Amino acid sequence: MKKKEITLFFAAVVSHVFWGFSFLGTKSALGVVDNDLYLLLSHRFLIAFAIMNLLLLLRVVKIDFRGKRKRIWLPLLMGLMEPVIYFIGEEYGVIHSTTIFSGVMIAVIPIIAIFAAIPTLHEKPTAGQVLFSFLSVGGVIGIGLLTKDSGRLDWIGVVGLVVAVLSAAAYGILDRGLSAEFTAFERTYLMIGMGAACFTPIALVRVRFDLSTFFAPMGDLRFLLPVLFLSVCCSVVSYFLLSYMATYMTVTRSTVYANLTTAVSVIAGALILREPFTWLSAVFCAVILIGIYGVQRFARKNEPEMRGQKAESIQEGEPQ
Repeated sequence: MKKKEITLFFAAVVSHVFWGFSFLGTKSALGVVDNDLYLLLSHRFLIAFAIMNLLLLLRVVKIDFRGKRKRIWLPLLMGLMEPVIYFIGEEYGVIHSTTIFSGVMIAVIPIIAIFAAIPTLHEKPTAGQVLFSFLSVGGVIGIGLLTKDSGRLDWIGVVGLVVAVLSAAAYGILDRGLSAEFTAFERTYLMIGMGAACFTPIALVRVRFDLSTFFAPMGDLRFLLPVLFLSVCCSVVSYFLLSYMATYMTVTRSTVYANLTTAVSVIAGALILREPFTWLSAVFCAVILIGIYGVQRFARKNEPEMRGQKAESIQEGEPQ
């Protein structure tokens, strides 16, 4: 296996393992702020954005948005798609729909992204990739069917989940499409900045612009530690790795790894929260992994490097 392939594999595993554990941090932090998701998201992305700016000040990384080829409004649009619109749509979708319906809708994001990439990015998945993508999604749906269903399906929930699915797919398309203009860090920097800029005003309105109330949760370790994990690992690291993957992998290959998050969440829930883990859970987790492997196995030869080489050429000042 090529060195680049190994690097991409570990990037995918690390990012989605972090996201697989994110529900633990989110659950703990929300318990401190009375389930105020926007207050949590504001702190999460403010801290993440501060960390990225610190990296710039220390000159660990650098950014340059002055290039003529760089259409800066596009990565800002990408940041609007996710995290902003995606998280808002997901929140309303989960609250106003059943557990199974919301789980199934979120599971189809990779499929939507794959087919959307055909006309927009002119990426053509192989028949084997499409088959194994559906297999992996089937594993996620299977795990969803094993969970105890709750909630009631309302039209608000349906609309919210449709918005979440479409925005997540659009984010994936834009992340891949902009990889020839912006580095992975530049794309991550702008999208995390959008999250901080959009969620913070909402959070401030909800606390009636009382800054003492806004910052009060930071004094509680039950909030601070989970938020640091969500900010550093699930935002800065994971989103950067996702953008890095988008530079060198097609949408088909990169998005299918999202299903790994579900498998990790199930295993983490069983090990840490002592949630049920049956033999069927193990089977569906295996199906997810087989599907992910199949998508990578049946990729076209030399597929990962195509856009990555173009991005590197632009960043080095070479002609397209």
